[in-house]
Amino acid sequence: MSQSRRTFLKQAGAISLGFSGLHLIMQTATGFSNAFSSSEGYGFGPLKRDPNGIFDLPEGFSYQIISRYGDRMDDGFRLPHVPDGMAAFLGEDGLTVVVRNHEVNADAPYEEGPFWEELSLIEDMAIDPSDIYDTGRGKPALGGTTNIVYDTKNQKVVRQFLSLAGTIRNCAGGPTPWNTWITCEETVQKADSHFEVDHGYVFEVPATTKPGLHRAMPINDMGRFNHEAVAVDPKSGVIYLTEDRSDGLLYRFIPNTPGELLKGGLLQALVIKNNPSMDTRNWEEKRTVELNTSLDVEWMDMENVMAPDDDLRNRGFENGAAKFARGEGMWYGNGVVFFACTNGGSAKKGQIWKYTPSEDEATSAEQNNPGKLELFVEPNDATVIENADNLTVSPWGDLIVCEDGDGDQYLVGVTPEGSLYKFGRNALNGSELAGATFSPDGSTLFFNIQKAGLTLAVTGPWKNI
Repeated sequence: MSQSRRTFLKQAGAISLGFSGLHLIMQTATGFSNAFSSSEGYGFGPLKRDPNGIFDLPEGFSYQIISRYGDRMDDGFRLPHVPDGMAAFLGEDGLTVVVRNHEVNADAPYEEGPFWEELSLIEDMAIDPSDIYDTGRGKPALGGTTNIVYDTKNQKVVRQFLSLAGTIRNCAGGPTPWNTWITCEETVQKADSHFEVDHGYVFEVPATTKPGLHRAMPINDMGRFNHEAVAVDPKSGVIYLTEDRSDGLLYRFIPNTPGELLKGGLLQALVIKNNPSMDTRNWEEKRTVELNTSLDVEWMDMENVMAPDDDLRNRGFENGAAKFARGEGMWYGNGVVFFACTNGGSAKKGQIWKYTPSEDEATSAEQNNPGKLELFVEPNDATVIENADNLTVSPWGDLIVCEDGDGDQYLVGVTPEGSLYKFGRNALNGSELAGATFSPDGSTLFFNIQKAGLTLAVTGPWKNI
């Protein structure tokens, strides 16, 4: 087993498969309303008001802003706006590499991207324009990824640089066992008078400490749709994908060669066994799916995955695939894939699901030993959790979930016993929180306040691993 694979498995955390129900804890925090905080034995205690008005945390925890939109990075490029999904990896010399998405829209102003000027500056920096996915007829697409090299021992940034360019709306993605980040375009923008190529793809970025732009090459067999997040099962090499649509599907990609995604593979969609075309959103008065009910699944092959008409989900549902309410954040931990559906439930306040792959995942024996899907969280109460988005598995086993709702935005913890607690609150503005991820040594939680263009690093008395 390679060092990067061992590191990934350690990062995934030991998380119980025995999540059972939804245990709610109500408490008022000192100094301000915190209607859903933690009581003794859960979480880290009530939140304390941040005197700087940036981010409220429990007693003993602190943050620092490690990166700001508009900063000049070490490679000379500008730090792009709208930081979103992230993952942290073990780099050289014990350093941490955080690979960070930037969800810059197709119509965003030029200053939200990494380029101070147009392509003349790129040429001045001796960067090959062919490394940029879409040069946009002289005005490149402004999304992409940046890498932060971080020293957790001294809690400081060593360097940061542009690592992928020329994409659009890089929303989420996920880490791989082979020390790369898969970044996803949440768009189906087509080539037009501005853009030279179609968008809506998945790209792979190395978690390197060395500055340099990685050539952006779409992984076509993973489909063209409104991509959101991915999670990799290190045992099977299968990659799971969410789709950020109100009627999206849940997909899996079986690579022809595990770890070499550009060599192609098979894209499939999840089907509830003996219940084709199930609507899992629970929007109707009569619920379709109850909490903690295990559903056997099967997987159907998808055809014409490049979907020039953006109809992949429609064709899948008509042929039996299950429908989900805006699949967003996704993370793998100890044999389970967790994913959030931001608008699921009768109140459309979100759901969190878990998928347990079969021991025979993606083999011929899978038919008799199917994977299991379970609705894990659906409170239909914004004071509990509102519109769960990005999520991660902590080193001690809890989920840390980013909210993207109305009003106050929180980081919400979910324990292996099914208890929920508030870990942090955006005191700066109403922006969604994004990209929660832990350093490989477990010392530091990184996340973004998206609309402010800030990346924060949190340290404190974490639970024993």
